[in-house]
Amino acid sequence: MPATQYDGLRSEHRDGALWLTLDHPETFNALTGDMVVGLLEHLRATVARTDVGVIVLTGTGTAFSAGADLTGDAPEEKYDSSAVDAANMLITSIVDCDKPVVCGLNGVAAGVGMSAALACDLIVAKASASLTLGFTKIGLMPDGGATATVAAAIGRTRAMRLALLSDLIGAQEAFEAGLVSHVFADRDYDEGLARIVNRLASGPPLAQAATKKAINAVTLDQLPVAFQRERAGQSILLRSQDVVEGMKAFNEKRRPRFTGH
Repeated sequence: MPATQYDGLRSEHRDGALWLTLDHPETFNALTGDMVVGLLEHLRATVARTDVGVIVLTGTGTAFSAGADLTGDAPEEKYDSSAVDAANMLITSIVDCDKPVVCGLNGVAAGVGMSAALACDLIVAKASASLTLGFTKIGLMPDGGATATVAAAIGRTRAMRLALLSDLIGAQEAFEAGLVSHVFADRDYDEGLARIVNRLASGPPLAQAATKKAINAVTLDQLPVAFQRERAGQSILLRSQDVVEGMKAFNEKRRPRFTGH
């Protein structure tokens, strides 16, 4: 197991499962560079671990992850193409991991937090949880492979709704649309998640790895191309005044005034 401790990320190994918990509820588990590096290190290290049959990615508090950290006076200076690259590496590590990766959707997943959730093989949600891409609200386009993973899960028309309108959808609607695999009442969530994790932890590792690889090859074959398109588009958008206005409005909790510049 990686020895380095990463701020905002807890890891725990129990009963054949590695639990990776985003643990910075004060910022709704917004992903920092340190958290992403920690997740990457743990995910990559599991390749050689025979004591890990499944990985669980979850959060503490009311959010799974609010996505990128947009706090501060000039958040647009923190969110650049290197942040997009880091998100893409995280998504790739989840998809390419030879162990099943389960998202324990304990609360809202927004922005790249939703991208990370959708990269997981199963999404087990609390009934009170919700998802939103949210990128267009701050003048950006979806990234973290979401242009591929959302469309692969629910089709073009509904993907356009979520991407263009940045609608917030609840866990039950997400389940009915095909975005999440399981929904449990809040009181039953912990038990339901543990039951699924235990089944995977005791499952046949070679068969699970082969199954995951085969399904991803068919459904996410456009993911590398999506990464390239998203990075190119985001790099242009990040230089726009609309993004400065969008992020400023987000922090000021007001509606942005976009001008197309």
